[in-house]
This record gives sequence, C-alpha cells and structure tokens, in this order.
Amino acid sequence: MKVNGKDYRTVWFPEDDTRAVAIIDQRKLPFAFDILLLRSVDDACAAIQDMAVRGAGCIGATAAHGMYLAALEACESRDYHAALVRLGEKLKATRPTAVNLQWAVDRVVKATRNGRMPTEKVSIARAEAATIADEDAAWCRRIGEHGLPLIEAISRKKNGAPFNILTHCNAGWLAFTDWGSATAPIYAAHRAGIPVHVWVDETRPRNQGARLTAWELANEGVPHTVIVDNAGGHLMQHGMVDLVITGTDRTTYTGDVANKIGTYLKALAAKDNGIPFYVALPSSTFDWEIRDGVREIPIEERGGEEVRVVEGLAEAEVRAVDIANPGSPVANYAFDVTPARLVTGLITERGICAASEEGIAVLFPRETR
Repeated sequence: MKVNGKDYRTVWFPEDDTRAVAIIDQRKLPFAFDILLLRSVDDACAAIQDMAVRGAGCIGATAAHGMYLAALEACESRDYHAALVRLGEKLKATRPTAVNLQWAVDRVVKATRNGRMPTEKVSIARAEAATIADEDAAWCRRIGEHGLPLIEAISRKKNGAPFNILTHCNAGWLAFTDWGSATAPIYAAHRAGIPVHVWVDETRPRNQGARLTAWELANEGVPHTVIVDNAGGHLMQHGMVDLVITGTDRTTYTGDVANKIGTYLKALAAKDNGIPFYVALPSSTFDWEIRDGVREIPIEERGGEEVRVVEGLAEAEVRAVDIANPGSPVANYAFDVTPARLVTGLITERGICAASEEGIAVLFPRETR
C-alpha cells in the first residue's frame, strides 16, 4: 500500500544494511510516520511486546525477520541450533494470543535445518523470512479477491446507495505485510468503483481503529467515519450497517474466533439484527490444535496503564493523559473469543467457508484433523 505516494510494507530488509530489519513504528501513527530499525532479537521482542508492530500477520512476519537476527546471533554460540531455538522461544513469549507468532518462528527454525554451516543457515533464515512476508501479502490480496463478490452481491440490492461496512480494531495492511485481512475486500471494492463506506470503531484501549484503520482508509481515499466502540449496536438497529468484517488473531479449526476485545459484542449485535458477520484471515492464523476457543485460546492480559492513559496530539506534540480514577484497579483483557455459531463465514486466501470444522475442512483438508 502507499504512504505519501510511495509503496511500503510493514516489515522488510533494508537494502543498505544486511544486519537490520526495518519496520513502521505503529505507535507513532497517525501523528508521525517513522521507520524503526531492529538490530537484535531483543529489539524484535521489544517491537512486538510494546506494539511497535501489531496484528496477526505483521507479528508473524516480524517474528520471522527476528529469526534472521537470531540466526546471526546464534553464530556466536557453540551450539548453533540450541541457541536458535532458545532465541525463538524468547520471541514466542512476547505475545501469547496471536498464533502467527509461533507459526513463523517454528517455520524458520525448521527451514534452517536444511543448512550445514552457520552462514548457510543465516541465508536460509533470511530467505524464509522474506518468503513468509511475500506469502502474507499474497494471501491478503486473495482474501480481497474472494471477499469482493460478497460485497458486490449485497451492494447490488442497494441500487447505488453507499454500502456500509463496520469493522473493529485494525485488520488492515498495517496488521499484515500488505493489503490486510478485513480491509482487503474493502480496498478491492473501492478500487472496483463500489460506493463503500466504513464505520471505524475507535477500539479502546489503544485506539487502533481511530488511529490506524482511519489513517489507512484516508490514505487509500476510502470514505469512512470513526465511531465510539459502543455505537455499533445502535447503527445496526437503525439499518446503517450492511456487513461486519473483522480480522482475527487466532481461529480454531472449528471456527471459534479470537480477536480484539469487543469483537464478541459486535457479533452478538449483528446476530440480533440479521446482519452478516464475516471474519477474514489467512491460513497462517488458524490453530489446528485447538477445538474450543472459549476455553483453550490463551487471552493476553496487558498492563493497566493502557486503560488509565490515552495518547493524543496537543499543540503539535503527542502527549499522554490520565483518564481513570488514580486509586481504582484496572483490568485489561486484550482479546475475546467469538463462538463459531455467531460467524456467518470465514474469508480466506482459498475462498469463503462456513465457520465450522466441516466448512474449514473443505478448503483445508490436509490441515484439519
């Protein structure tokens, strides 16, 4: 996708520095567009933990690139493979919910087994990280292609009136390497000339919708409106939402969906108002080991300061402001799980399927049990 007319991905290898990884520092958006260079596994861990990068696909791609840095660091150890695995476990520990993280780390470790000497393993790690990033972008583009007919079919019934999509959190290109999952069909529809409009949940506590999704859509020229998180039900009741599309950080092979906290409530409201609720995801976001998402998916609990403090632009300076009662305890559950029964369908790079073990198995027969 483009930023100020220039093509960018969220993570890449800089051409002029073979011992670094470049990322877009998402903590600064939309107030500043900064590139951050990662030069160690600790840097990569901090970027993921502190949410300089976030979103399932982007976390996975950053972890894969972090494993290239791990491959370089492992050269200093007597036991190369043991050091690489240890550094990989360090990356895995940064965020517990997004399954792409462990998937990417394990994939790079496995690929390096094909090399003999440490230098060869480093080259393999670099190539595998680049492949993971390329695949992520390609899969998201295909998600857009498969989701476009869905939007076209519903839009035709509106006789030219704007087609209203509600989304939650940021599942755009910033959350992947390019295109995004939930936004890919939106971008495809916009480029096809469909008059699409997006309701953008602000997404407390970190405001990824208001800050990131809105910034993305503005760059692409997609009409959109930022709303408070709890406005979605009201809009649905009054016929102002035609379709809900969200992303996911982990989806079970039975169709349960873990996504940013508040997604479950959007699904409930959509069900009550007869509005289609779709989840867009590449296959790397499936967890092929977990059946019951509500009971088995680990839900990350983040620090209370994210709830207590809000950042904003004041007098040309980004400032943090306390908004909660200083003496009150704070809970900060980062994700919730939407049961498969509330999901109309899953939009993947292989097509659209029912959110069920049987439906997923049609598209992914080798992966499912």
